[in-house]
Amino acid sequence: MKVRVWDLPLRLFHWGLAICVTVSVITGLEGGNAMQYHYWSGYTLIALLVFRLAWGLIGPRHARFAHFVRGPGAILRYLRGDDPRPPHLRVGHNPLGSLSVIALLLVVTLQVASGLFANDEIFNEGPLAGYVSNRTSEILTFYHTTIGQPLIYALVGLHIAAIAYYAIVKRQNLVRPMLTGDVDTVAGAPAARDTWGVRLLALLIVAAGGALAWWIASLGSVGGY
Repeated sequence: MKVRVWDLPLRLFHWGLAICVTVSVITGLEGGNAMQYHYWSGYTLIALLVFRLAWGLIGPRHARFAHFVRGPGAILRYLRGDDPRPPHLRVGHNPLGSLSVIALLLVVTLQVASGLFANDEIFNEGPLAGYVSNRTSEILTFYHTTIGQPLIYALVGLHIAAIAYYAIVKRQNLVRPMLTGDVDTVAGAPAARDTWGVRLLALLIVAAGGALAWWIASLGSVGGY
């Protein structure tokens, strides 16, 4: 039987995050005039991350951090093939997948936050660079360009490798559920609420995140990072 696990707002967030991270990476490497798109994708990421944080607290069941975040013990048991949860409660992120989700969200958040204070001392300056010392801006710029980028490459690579592993070895398509929202599972599996009321709430949260991004952008003389 099919059960709605991934609500529409969460699916749109997933693909929006993938697009914005891709645009940010490409435009950051390109530099020059492409940096304007780098700024825009960065501000869009702020709105998306604000949404995901809020959705992890008040969103539908399978989107909430309390539902899928597991400790080291649960992850080790899962790796040993010892999952104590009954089959109908195993929908959504598995314990290892939850670790990947949290790691990716954390690294992207740090990358966006460090970019707000970055300064290449030539053309580009984050909107908040003028609010910290030059030394602090240098440290955050170093993280943004030298540490954060490789971390994102590594996590995205692991994410793609995991999708390929499940598709080839386990014969399980992880992409289709993130498009349709539905997964094949056993009877009794709880479904996520995906009503128009839930979607309106998500839209309001994204709008609030967008307002925050606009305000941050307005603080800088350059208007980007």
